[in-house]
Amino acid sequence: MPSALTPSAVRRLRTALDEQLSALGEPAFTGTDEEAVAACAQAVLRADEPLRPAMKAAVRCSLAVLADRVPGRGLEVRVPPYGAVQVIEGPSHTRGTPPGVVETDPLTWLRLAVGRSSWEDAVGEHSVRASGVRSDLSRHLPLWPDGQRG
Repeated sequence: MPSALTPSAVRRLRTALDEQLSALGEPAFTGTDEEAVAACAQAVLRADEPLRPAMKAAVRCSLAVLADRVPGRGLEVRVPPYGAVQVIEGPSHTRGTPPGVVETDPLTWLRLAVGRSSWEDAVGEHSVRASGVRSDLSRHLPLWPDGQRG
């Protein structure tokens, strides 16, 4: 389990995932905590009307996975209204706007996290706003290789 995923976040994730799967007419999830993050993102993307708790859990926990894999304070990744994390080595900041910012909506973020959209396409379509020299996340996305997407 990534260190950024707290036990309470994992409990909320698994509850939200099972509720979303139930709404989709699918069985409850069994698997590791990180697999649950990927599965929740996929379930949200399959839903015509995703459940808010599942969307929130998928975004927050996938951001936590990114923060665990790419530690640092050189770039802030924002997915309003659900969360933001600081990642990538580089100059850090303590207040105000960080030296690099990536911002996108929840569904775009989840598509990027699971590999349903490429970084280049999302930036080109203006679904992602990225500024700063460290703002290219293409090396870090998707978060899960093909065999681990849930």
